[in-house]
Amino acid sequence: MTPSMLERMRASCQLASDCLLMVGEKLRAGMTTDEVNTLVHEFIVSNDAIPSPLNYKPGGAPRPFPKSVCTSVNEVVCHGIPGKRRLENGDIVNVDVTTYFRGFHGDTSATFYIGEPSAEAKLVTETARHCLELGIAQVKDGARIGDIGAAIQEYAEGRGCSVVREYVGHGVGREFHMPPQVPHYGKRGAGQRLRAGMVFTIEPMINVGHYETEMLDDQWTVVTRDRSLSAQFEHTVLVTRTGCEVLTHRRGVLRSSEDKPWTSVGPLSTRAAFEARNPAGT
Repeated sequence: MTPSMLERMRASCQLASDCLLMVGEKLRAGMTTDEVNTLVHEFIVSNDAIPSPLNYKPGGAPRPFPKSVCTSVNEVVCHGIPGKRRLENGDIVNVDVTTYFRGFHGDTSATFYIGEPSAEAKLVTETARHCLELGIAQVKDGARIGDIGAAIQEYAEGRGCSVVREYVGHGVGREFHMPPQVPHYGKRGAGQRLRAGMVFTIEPMINVGHYETEMLDDQWTVVTRDRSLSAQFEHTVLVTRTGCEVLTHRRGVLRSSEDKPWTSVGPLSTRAAFEARNPAGT
């Protein structure tokens, strides 16, 4: 991306991250995922932007996505359609926000805790959170896409979890989904070489059980085949000469997610939360 393109891309990514911060402030047990959709839709359109998922229809999809955000609860890996499902104490829910603003798409997601989570929910969510941190740490001019996936896979499997294969990160910008594909598993030194100016998402989907998934009859919602818990975190990143810039970095601590004492926060993927815990670099 050129400097002028990046200026607009940063604006869209910041709007998406601000939307996610707003969701964290509002989430509570008893609300429906459709209420989450309403919050996201109204926030985005009130900022003169468009929710990218609404009526999105990629090639091969039987019908457009009917809502403005993806809400993936517990065993749902990704692309959960908001509806009447009520969030309950102990649930984990991934909220995936994408904004179309000033001609560019900004894409980010996080998994939130509803009430008091189980030990298994903590394991898969914090593994996924740290996987994103490790994936971002691999990004620099001259590195390989396989370096990202290898770092994520090594850590997740070392924690007894698995990495979803069928759904991967992707280039993003003027289009919602575009090359390159960014798998969250792989081998170091393999895959396309990264170059400064490239923009893509890293969004590891981590399961506490097996990595296999299946799609429900709505032709959008993807669940774990064994119905085990799944968690995901996502940032849009820019490759730079010296490393990378997280375009969807958040300006505050993500409530119901990063504010818990057991959460795994790092300087790359959760900068505000990391700085809040480590004032003055201590």
